[in-house]
Amino acid sequence: MANDELDTDRTSGRVRIDKWLWAARFYKTRGLSAEAIDAGKIEVNGERSKRSRLVQAGDRVRIRSGPFEHIIIVRGVSERRGSAAMAQALYEEEPESRKAREAMAAHVKAMNANTGYESGRPTKKDRRDIERVRRRT
Repeated sequence: MANDELDTDRTSGRVRIDKWLWAARFYKTRGLSAEAIDAGKIEVNGERSKRSRLVQAGDRVRIRSGPFEHIIIVRGVSERRGSAAMAQALYEEEPESRKAREAMAAHVKAMNANTGYESGRPTKKDRRDIERVRRRT
């Protein structure tokens, strides 16, 4: 992608972390990205950051969201939210982070598979069968 398509901050090549997270589509709104930063879920270069922290190309950002953790390298900066393709050009996820995240997704999926609620609510026949079993005991 051309550099002008990313709408970079031409004065220094640096952007506030809350704007960058929003532009890179990690959060739907800038307010949500600011809340995540305030909650300590975002680290830049191994340090807890503030909303006003400036990021530039080459910075390492750690994003924790629920049980998942993204460790990414900033490849470009933008103050505007663009298409998903443009957002993906702003960062590169580390391979170890991707493997760990996929393993965690498989683990979460396996834990939720044994709930027994895949079929939804019991039918009328299921309820009658349950009542019949209850009356026996």
